[in-house]
Amino acid sequence: MELKEMVVLVSRSGRHLQRYNKGRRQVVGCIPYRYKDFTELSFVDEDAFEVLLISPQRKGKGLLFPKGGWENDETIEDAAQRETTEEAGVRGEVECKLGTWYFENKAGDTAYEGHMFPLFVTEQLDSWPEKEIRERTWMNVREARKLCQNGWMKEALELLVSRLTSQSKRTKGELFPGIECTSSGRATILPLGCRAQILSLPLPSSSEEA
Repeated sequence: MELKEMVVLVSRSGRHLQRYNKGRRQVVGCIPYRYKDFTELSFVDEDAFEVLLISPQRKGKGLLFPKGGWENDETIEDAAQRETTEEAGVRGEVECKLGTWYFENKAGDTAYEGHMFPLFVTEQLDSWPEKEIRERTWMNVREARKLCQNGWMKEALELLVSRLTSQSKRTKGELFPGIECTSSGRATILPLGCRAQILSLPLPSSSEEA
C-alpha cells in the first residue's frame, strides 16, 4: 500500500446538493480495510484483516467509520470514496454495497438513510482535508466492535466480516488478480490494482437508532 502526499484536496461544504429520499437525508460511507500479511495470507477468520476507524468531528466517546452526504452531482460510489478520502485520508476500491440502514440522530429530529460499502485500501495519504480535526486508527475487528459508536455501522462491520471470511476457500490468485507468484510459490502484491473480488451478494439488513 502506498503512502502519498496530498497536493490539492479540500472537503466539500454546504448542503445545497444534498440528496433526500422521503424526507431522509441520504448519507454514504465506507469501512476501509486491508489484509495484514499478503505473503502468508489466511482467510479463515477475522484476524486476517484490519479496519480503519476515525474520531468524530465533535469529540466524544467512541470512533466511527467515514461517512457523509451523498450529493446530486455524483454516483453513490464516488460519494463513498470522496467522503473516505476527506475524512480518513485513504483511497482504494469501493466494493459491492453492504446494505442500507434507516436511523435518526440522537436528538431524534433528523432522519437518515445510510448506505455502507467496503473499501479495499490501496493508498494512504499523509495529508488529507480533515487531518487537523480527526484521528485515524487501524485496528483488528475485535477492537472495532468495542470502539465503534454507531450501532448501524457495527451491523455493517459484521456483514463485511461475514463476507471476507466466507472467501477462505478461494485461492489467493482468485481473490487478488494483482498477485504475482514467484518460482518459490510466494506471492507478491502489485502496488496498485490489487482488489478483493466480491464473492457473495450483500445481505439485507436494517436498523433504527435513536
